[in-house]
Amino acid sequence: MENVVNGASEAFWRGKRVLLTGHTGFKGGWLALWLHKLGAHVVGVALPPVADQPSLFEKARIASVTDSHFCDIRDAGALAALVRQSRPEIVLHLAAQPLVRLSYRQPLQTFDTNVMGTANLLDALRDLPDVRVALSITTDKVYRNEEWPHPYRESDALGGHDPYSASKAAAELVAACYRDAFLGQQGVALATARAGNVIGGGDWSEDRLLPDAVRAWQCQRTLDIRSPDAVRPWQHVLEPLAGYLRLAQVLWDRSELAGPYNFGPPSQDTATVREVVELARAAYGAGEVVYGQSAKGPHEAGLLALDTSRARSVLGVRARWSLARGVGETMRWYRALQDGGDARALCEAQIAAFGPV
Repeated sequence: MENVVNGASEAFWRGKRVLLTGHTGFKGGWLALWLHKLGAHVVGVALPPVADQPSLFEKARIASVTDSHFCDIRDAGALAALVRQSRPEIVLHLAAQPLVRLSYRQPLQTFDTNVMGTANLLDALRDLPDVRVALSITTDKVYRNEEWPHPYRESDALGGHDPYSASKAAAELVAACYRDAFLGQQGVALATARAGNVIGGGDWSEDRLLPDAVRAWQCQRTLDIRSPDAVRPWQHVLEPLAGYLRLAQVLWDRSELAGPYNFGPPSQDTATVREVVELARAAYGAGEVVYGQSAKGPHEAGLLALDTSRARSVLGVRARWSLARGVGETMRWYRALQDGGDARALCEAQIAAFGPV
């Protein structure tokens, strides 16, 4: 019998040539490990990991499960050469400048990476004979946020108050253009994936809730929370990755289903920052928190939820882990690593627990 992980089939992925951009990042590292477990041949293209912070790429030895290349996706010529060399059948584009607050400090770099980097990659796919499916990973923040209570659908207006959100909305337009003007005509199914807030072990990025909590609590410092009542569609990293794998697999045979897809928890399972912090503190077993005492930073949306009915009805993708379990698995990962655990083994164990292969 064929083994399937939440719609990700070993028989489908075994031997597939996959180009994965952003494999040195948090989500990219997890996805590289999962693709390797499924038997894919993965070529990774990304910047080197950030030098002054821990790296899942290094701790989980991601280079050993990929054909790894360091390249800035803003360098169109170098990127195109690597794409041609890899002869991909499936392209998963995760490379990005992914941080909202950093985008306020570096708006031009954010637009250059997220918009022109995406255009450079998609342009490199033109006239490649073997590529059949491409996914461009954006974010739940691509929508023009009206702070309304109902979840956003794929047909809602795009926008973005901050440079990160606006750059990802623009990347959606770039993808739609390349799908309609070029790639669709050569038989490439190009889709975009808009995922909610992702948590999981191995994320050490600045200004992210659970990494900030872990850094504070490991040093016995108090965690200072800016916006405790902000609402987000939180999910463990394996949830959207399962969606991406399933989407690519479906598009392989049904290119007419290409387009945008939301991936996130059921809309009723969105939660405030305060609720997530309290779940994290309980799972971690220690930690002091103070709410709403930080100086106000730049604008960030207060209310955001996604309508994931298209992913459920078209792809059959449904959330597997509750918020409590996702937070618990995340904090256990960090605790186990702190206690001497092996990052690769910790990731592989959670991949297996999410859906045995």
